[in-house]
Amino acid sequence: MRADYVWQGSYQAAILETDDNKLPNRLQAAKAAIDNRLHDLQTDHGGTPEERQAITDALGGLNVLRRELQIRSHEKGSSNT
Repeated sequence: MRADYVWQGSYQAAILETDDNKLPNRLQAAKAAIDNRLHDLQTDHGGTPEERQAITDALGGLNVLRRELQIRSHEKGSSNT
């Protein structure tokens, strides 16, 4: 995946992060970058249909990562008891 959009670098950092301790910050940074871009798009009505679809896909990917992290955290907590 090439970083064609301003927010894509943060998104790539999140999806490629393997350290569960760093992942929440990566997820937050990626979501903030996407939210900033969405705000820009609302303000100037710019962007392309391709970027809007990429944003939709990226938000879905971040949600999957967030759920997976929650599951892993819950499993770690359960195994410690």
